[in-house]
Amino acid sequence: MSLVMLISVVTCVGTAVALFLLIRKSLQSGPLPVTAEWIDELSLERYRPMMRLLDSRDIEYLLGQPGFTPRMAARLRAQRCQIFRGYLRSLSADFDRVCAAIKILLLESRQDRPELASVLMQHQFMFASRMLLVQVHVFFYRWGLCSVDVTGLAKIFDRTQLELRKLVPATVLDGAGA
Repeated sequence: MSLVMLISVVTCVGTAVALFLLIRKSLQSGPLPVTAEWIDELSLERYRPMMRLLDSRDIEYLLGQPGFTPRMAARLRAQRCQIFRGYLRSLSADFDRVCAAIKILLLESRQDRPELASVLMQHQFMFASRMLLVQVHVFFYRWGLCSVDVTGLAKIFDRTQLELRKLVPATVLDGAGA
């Protein structure tokens, strides 16, 4: 079998598996807390600590302090990675709920919005791609080999939740504050 054929087969199988997992994940989403309060709570502020959690400057500073050993740095990196992964799970769950809420609102809408459906699919693909990249970087960060930047992931989440806010009638959101 030629190398080109092998690469093509592996690529097709990988794409099929990714598509299957994406579809399965979207069908398994739990109950949607699509309330005005929940929508108001959606904010990047909730994930602000995550943005700085894996900043390598903290560990570099600590390594310059007397008594702080490379072993302690490794343990601190491992702990921070564990906390960071918790934030990633929460961000991913919130993103999935936002996407599911948008899908429900699109289905219930009296007006067809194919452009929004297309944008939503793009956001889901970009989010999944960025999430995979961040996970790889977290793995390497754990061993002190690279840094982790989640700004791209956060921007996709922010844009998607803004789309949800546009879809929800203003009266629903105003009624929550009253």
